[in-house]
Amino acid sequence: MISWFTIIQVVVASLAGLYCIGLGIAKRSPNDAAILSVALVEVLLIAQFVVALVAPGFGNVATGSVLEFFLYLVTALLIPPIAVLWALLERSRWSSVVLGIAAISIAIMIYRMQQIWAIQLA
Repeated sequence: MISWFTIIQVVVASLAGLYCIGLGIAKRSPNDAAILSVALVEVLLIAQFVVALVAPGFGNVATGSVLEFFLYLVTALLIPPIAVLWALLERSRWSSVVLGIAAISIAIMIYRMQQIWAIQLA
């Protein structure tokens, strides 16, 4: 993984999560900005998937379990579409909270993926 890209992903996912949770606290259903913010998190995860596939070819090899890393990444890739589907099917304040929790969960998972990739010893 690339450190600066990890930081960008964690910041974007955290901001999206806080925004969506704020909507839920304000008793508002998810708006286009909330759904698009979680969609941006998904786009960054797809980019991370491509980077993770290509990085070992450029000498950036994982020091931890590659299987664990990719299981985190695949799981993270599934969370935003499920949360957005939930938000589109049930337009309530709780859908906003679900989007927020999904985005915050992604931020935590990305941080953990960085630890697996760069900090652990095999």
